Amino acid sequence: MARLARSVATLRFIGDNLVPEEISSVLGCTPTRAHRKGDRVPIKDSERVVGFGLWRLDATDTEPEDVDSQVSEILAKLTSNLEAWSALGKQFRVELFCEWFMDEGNEGLSISPGNLIALGVRGIELQLDIYAPSADA
Repeated sequence: MARLARSVATLRFIGDNLVPEEISSVLGCTPTRAHRKGDRVPIKDSERVVGFGLWRLDATDTEPEDVDSQVSEILAKLTSNLEAWSALGKQFRVELFCEWFMDEGNEGLSISPGNLIALGVRGIELQLDIYAPSADA
């Protein structure tokens, strides 16, 4: 099976009452990007008022795809205190959002059992967006 061409991974906390500084304090890490509900954020040549709070931590993009190392990279930066994760999970939506960009029509990937367990015990939902190769590529 061919390897995926490129992957992007981001851990996200989402919620109306999210205060980015509080998430950072609990996790022991500064986010890549964050905002509170009602903040004005730049969008291209403009800005918009956001309808939800967001705290996000991006992994280094990998080419070729290596989602497993991206999961490890993100989790290594954060607390391993499962009580802290549980408390955050009760307040906010917690997800690992991954984008996979394929070069071919049939590709595959894997995430190690250890990383799957680490995501699960922290209550992190795995979300996948898979982008098929362009027909004109």
